[in-house]
Amino acid sequence: MAAIAVSDIPKSQKDELLCTYAALILHDEKMDISADNISKLIKAAGASVEPFMPVLFARALSEFKVSDLLSAGSAVGGGAPAAAAAPAAAQPSGGAAAAAAPAKKEEKVEEEEEEEDIGFSLFDD
Repeated sequence: MAAIAVSDIPKSQKDELLCTYAALILHDEKMDISADNISKLIKAAGASVEPFMPVLFARALSEFKVSDLLSAGSAVGGGAPAAAAAPAAAQPSGGAAAAAAPAKKEEKVEEEEEEEDIGFSLFDD
């Protein structure tokens, strides 16, 4: 993020960052991560977000312990940074919502299928 000017960040991403940082501050202060508290903290910082954003973040984080999300992000092979877990819930695309819940995935080794000889090759002369 440091290499990107704040003016170049889209409004939706700024809203996500504000909600993420507010949720992390509330967690650090051992306060309830609620939509009201997220909104108050963002307003106290002199910023504003779309009204639905704090509600989405509070609902997404209500099912998880933030400390678990933070520790899951720092685990070896943990994938995305923990700060990215909360903003993912706010994206309407739905694909990022899965990032909010770092579910344990079992890696299955898929065997490569042997190519059947179909009588010709695309690379034959």
